[in-house]
Amino acid sequence: MAEYQAPLKDMNYLLWDVFGVDKVWATLPALAEHVDKETSQAIISECGKIAEQVIAPIAREGDEVGVSFDEGKVTTAPGYKEAFQTYVEGGWTALGGDVEFGGMGMPKAITSLHEEMLCSADISFSLYSGLTAGAALSLAKHASVELKEKYLTRLYAGDWTASMCLTEAHAGTDLGMIRTKAVPQDDGSYLVTGNKIFITAGEHDLVENIIHLVLAKLPDAPAGPKGISLFLVPKYQVNDDGSLGESNNVSCGSIEHKMGIHASATCVMNFDGARGFLVGELNQGLACMFTMMNFERIGVGIQGLGASERSYQNALEYAKDRLQSRSLSGAKSPEKPADSIMVHGDVRRMLLNMKALNEGSRALSMYIANQLDIATYGEGEAQAKADGLVALMTPVAKAFFTDLGFDNTVAGQQVLGGHGYIREWGQEQLVRDTRIAQIYEGTNGIQAMDLLGRKVAGSKGELLNLFVDEVAAYIEQTQSTEMQEFIQPLETALNELREVSQFILINAAKDPEIIGTSANDYLHVLGYTAMAYVWCKMCEVSSQQLAQDPEFHQSKLHTARYFFARLLPRRLSLIAAIKAGSAPLFDMPDELF
Repeated sequence: MAEYQAPLKDMNYLLWDVFGVDKVWATLPALAEHVDKETSQAIISECGKIAEQVIAPIAREGDEVGVSFDEGKVTTAPGYKEAFQTYVEGGWTALGGDVEFGGMGMPKAITSLHEEMLCSADISFSLYSGLTAGAALSLAKHASVELKEKYLTRLYAGDWTASMCLTEAHAGTDLGMIRTKAVPQDDGSYLVTGNKIFITAGEHDLVENIIHLVLAKLPDAPAGPKGISLFLVPKYQVNDDGSLGESNNVSCGSIEHKMGIHASATCVMNFDGARGFLVGELNQGLACMFTMMNFERIGVGIQGLGASERSYQNALEYAKDRLQSRSLSGAKSPEKPADSIMVHGDVRRMLLNMKALNEGSRALSMYIANQLDIATYGEGEAQAKADGLVALMTPVAKAFFTDLGFDNTVAGQQVLGGHGYIREWGQEQLVRDTRIAQIYEGTNGIQAMDLLGRKVAGSKGELLNLFVDEVAAYIEQTQSTEMQEFIQPLETALNELREVSQFILINAAKDPEIIGTSANDYLHVLGYTAMAYVWCKMCEVSSQQLAQDPEFHQSKLHTARYFFARLLPRRLSLIAAIKAGSAPLFDMPDELF
């Protein structure tokens, strides 16, 4: 496997030149007082170093050895404890945390790049810190001051980690069916009893205490999702002075043996009258947990991007070195026994697919992160618009990036040929590790239903119009001659997005199944259109700065031309499938399957 190199130049280009995030931060007082360009550049650079030098080197052995389970104890792979300690000492566990309780308060525009680099280095390692950051976000937003002071500060310090405990054997997507119970006690605490499965980082040896955020129901709670509450349940009880007390009747029953992410502990967790504390209001657990889940969904999308970037780097290095056959237009390296496989059209197709989709995904991720920062720290109309755009784009980030990410790890494997299938080169690990990203934190099919059913149809198109109107305004004001080769296909794609959205909304009144049968295709139509928008933004900057760094900006413009010529048209077949309606899927009786 090629040694990972963090794409810092591209990241800085997006931050400062394309999206001008420092100018956005200046309009947000809560960020402006402690976030600046110089500090942010230093953070990104240092993160690149720890990803390249500390985390990436342990990924291969982590995959081969994995985690082990013995009588309720989970031992992480060799090198993980040492790497995690280095990570903690660098202050990375506090990066996006609330400054009032010891966090660094960095915006999502910075933490999203941090997440990408961790995921490129090793998705398994990233999960231990990623789940903790998500749990901390929920606590920062919903927990009492007492809980924040007692637990949040220790999570930011890296002393403890956290997990989210939602899924039960009979209740995955339909969380309203959970059976875990929480019985109130006279001292204000609750005794939590139940079993949870597929719990990432539920048990491990990286830290001395693990804080579980557990969904449960009171005995008299309303039926269904309206009766769910959220509880903080520590592995070990915590004394008033912050020291650890006795075990809290929380145990790991087993770990899963998985296709990938072998170095991430995926646990069955048992709560046997464990003492827990309410987070937020009673029966509002889903709202509290969704703060974490939405954070994690964007983070899982970035897992797809991170793996895809690593796949591209592997495939590009291999393609440049591998000599096989000759170019169809004549030998390019006649002094060698064969040309490199870079001369072959299908190899160039796969490499350019990866390059164009990676750079487009990173830009779209940055766009969403920027909106999330405005939604979190802004106010008034700007805040409301950004909040709506984040709601619209969160399922796109999760599903679109992970679908592309998995496809691109497979494409990288294809470039390597047989060497991509054997363990020696490490490419097959990327394929296995990335596959789960399309499944956990809400399957991609559920994300698509959320987008089309709740966000688009549920708002009667209002959330979609926030995006459409923004892109239309950009098209209107971007009329320079050199931009027309990019603006015109964007305008066509936007108009077709409007039209197919209206088609679905009109036909859903008489054919409710069209929401389900169109959802996945629709999510990708929106994804490609949104990616075309951010590619136009990059083209605008690169056209203006071409003389300053010709090689970098020419690469951007060539890659953009490939995207608009070969990838944006993918949406046309998706639109055709949507317009076929639900009949081809539902006219066939079950017994004929």
